[in-house]
Amino acid sequence: MTAEAADLEVAKINKFRDPRIRAIFYQILVIVLIVGFVAYVGHNTAVNLEKRGIASGFNFLSQPAGFGIGIVLLMDFDSQTSTHLDVLLIGIINTLAVSISGIFLATIIGFIFGVLRLSKNWVVNKIAAVYIEVIRNIPLLVQLMFWYFAVLSVLPLVGDSMSIGNNFFVNNRGVNFPAMIPSTGFWLIPVALLVAIVASVLVRNWAHKRQDLTGQIFPVFWVCLGLIIVLPVIASLIMGNPFTMSYPEFGRFSITGGWSLEPEFLALLLGLSIYTGAFIAEIVRSGINAVSHGQTEAAHSLGIRPGLTTRLVILPQALRVIVPPLTSQYLNLTKNSSLATAIGYADITALFAGTSLNQTGQAIECIMITMLFYLSISLLISMFMNWYNKRIALVER
Repeated sequence: MTAEAADLEVAKINKFRDPRIRAIFYQILVIVLIVGFVAYVGHNTAVNLEKRGIASGFNFLSQPAGFGIGIVLLMDFDSQTSTHLDVLLIGIINTLAVSISGIFLATIIGFIFGVLRLSKNWVVNKIAAVYIEVIRNIPLLVQLMFWYFAVLSVLPLVGDSMSIGNNFFVNNRGVNFPAMIPSTGFWLIPVALLVAIVASVLVRNWAHKRQDLTGQIFPVFWVCLGLIIVLPVIASLIMGNPFTMSYPEFGRFSITGGWSLEPEFLALLLGLSIYTGAFIAEIVRSGINAVSHGQTEAAHSLGIRPGLTTRLVILPQALRVIVPPLTSQYLNLTKNSSLATAIGYADITALFAGTSLNQTGQAIECIMITMLFYLSISLLISMFMNWYNKRIALVER
């Protein structure tokens, strides 16, 4: 080997010792291995499906469903004309409905009981402690069974419905209440609501800047609440109240008119919210405890009332500790909604990955679409919570 060749080999070795070059090389190697593994599995699956005469593809989405669905939100469904794509959309809507409602309700429950867990009142403190410890240590599936079979199923029959006022009925088929039926011009009301929300955000930001400059507290909550109520009311009056009210009425065998919340939806919502709320309560308690007690003493020394101290001093600082684990609970609630199959709620797992799969035999496609849906929702929740976490993070000067 000549001297020039030896120098070239040494240069190559030294170049590979560069950490940046090694990192790029190993990343490319990992990507190649993953792509090769996926290609191998895909090819092997296609060969096995062909040997067994099982058709693959997504043409089944345009085929008629051929079965009925008990709970349908925001869509019309007919078993003879609606397709499996409609089944997928209904499953997605039903899953999002219970997940979003559950996240909202669980957050309220968690924050309330998390604060009560730190109460100096012995009775209140112990009630919160019992709720947290009992609910967290009972499996979620058992709790769903309890709410559905032991609570909602034993409510009175339709003819003996419990009534709250004249238009609100509770029975073993769910909860019935008045419905608002939109008519021409109704579009202005949601637009006004959206404008009110944007205005509330602007008022909140202005109030914070004003407080930083002057120290004066602006009643943000009441002003924002007024905007959210008043602007849609004004829009409704301008358009001449573009809606009609449908009230529940007793029919021969059931209650007709109005809206109803089925027991399956209520059982799933209560189970998910109360179960996840117990974990959120413990996260809130630990987040508040993470704030130095000196912050509370400093606020009290300035004459700030305990309620304002908790809302304006303690919770904003505790959120920086609360938000990361709170994200995990939101993800868990969304994924735990797939247990709806156990109580007959028509979510995407029960409908599309269950009934549609059995009807069409397209197991790979149905399961893959269902997995992609849960993956997409989880990533969206994570992105939003990470954005919010960065927004409330301390900014060093």
